[in-house]
Amino acid sequence: MHKYIVYAAYGWLTFTGVMHFAIDVVSQHLRGKHVPSTETTLYYGLHSAFALGQFVFGLLGLWLAWRALDLLGQLPVVAVSLVATAGWLALSVLFMEYWQPRLNTAIFGVLVVAAALTGRR
Repeated sequence: MHKYIVYAAYGWLTFTGVMHFAIDVVSQHLRGKHVPSTETTLYYGLHSAFALGQFVFGLLGLWLAWRALDLLGQLPVVAVSLVATAGWLALSVLFMEYWQPRLNTAIFGVLVVAAALTGRR
């Protein structure tokens, strides 16, 4: 069970990072939703960093799950994942007007806690 929850957590993070980038950056840029300005640059920068950070962290988690699954049940790895979750939640609450990034990040946090609890022996 632990293996499936770990893959679900980091797979979810990778998937939502890609979707966030595709929807909030690429799609809006292609449709011309924002006029060129400093605010637009900050909008695209925030969403790009947020989404790509989730994508890279998710890929790292998937790679670790593939190479050393038992490591993802250890307290330091769980702590780093939860700190990253708290950071993404803080960014999404403070700077993003959409509720979807908050929900996606919260789901990742719950899955990380579930993986930590199932990985304990």
